[in-house]
Amino acid sequence: MAESTPGTSRTDLKKTFDGYQARRGEFRVLEIPELRYLMVDGHGDPNTAPAFTAAVETLYPVAYALKFASKEQLGRDYVVPPLEGLWRASDMDAFTSARDKSQWDWTLLLLVPDWVPTSLAHDTVEHVRTTKRPALIDELRVAPLAEGTCVQTLHVGSFDEEGPVLDRLHREVLPERGLRPTGTHHEIYFSDVRRVAPERQRTILRQPVART
Repeated sequence: MAESTPGTSRTDLKKTFDGYQARRGEFRVLEIPELRYLMVDGHGDPNTAPAFTAAVETLYPVAYALKFASKEQLGRDYVVPPLEGLWRASDMDAFTSARDKSQWDWTLLLLVPDWVPTSLAHDTVEHVRTTKRPALIDELRVAPLAEGTCVQTLHVGSFDEEGPVLDRLHREVLPERGLRPTGTHHEIYFSDVRRVAPERQRTILRQPVART
């Protein structure tokens, strides 16, 4: 991950971090370094599960508090990174053809920039715990994620239209390249669903892989 430069400029990791780069229709292989995230786990349909909304409303107060702490204590300001999600189901068809969202387990993520000490992240969580007390603050953790070799692409459109792209990734792209999935399906959300029409939403779809 590219580091910020001390001073008054504000780093936007969407523009500097290679893991946030993808093109529609292109399945790119890349190496993702171990990263640290704010994380909250949950289960169920993200459109209806109260825990999903609660997770979002817990992550963002901590993320913004950490951004301000970085600016004040480290002299490094940045744009809060995009929301990310890890998605799991016992049957891959729950993601591709069936899209049975009730069967999904998920972890919502917000990236912690690499120049921010883990101790500052933990202190910020405790500060938010005592001042704002969001619903799932006791379940929020700061933890590393090591994905290594991944294949990713950019999906433009609604979340419900991801199925054919994921089906192609798993049934065509990976076998053709001698790869197999090894980790959890990962999505990165570049669009605010409250303001962007579904057909224009931009989402990176990422799959950790290994050689067969």
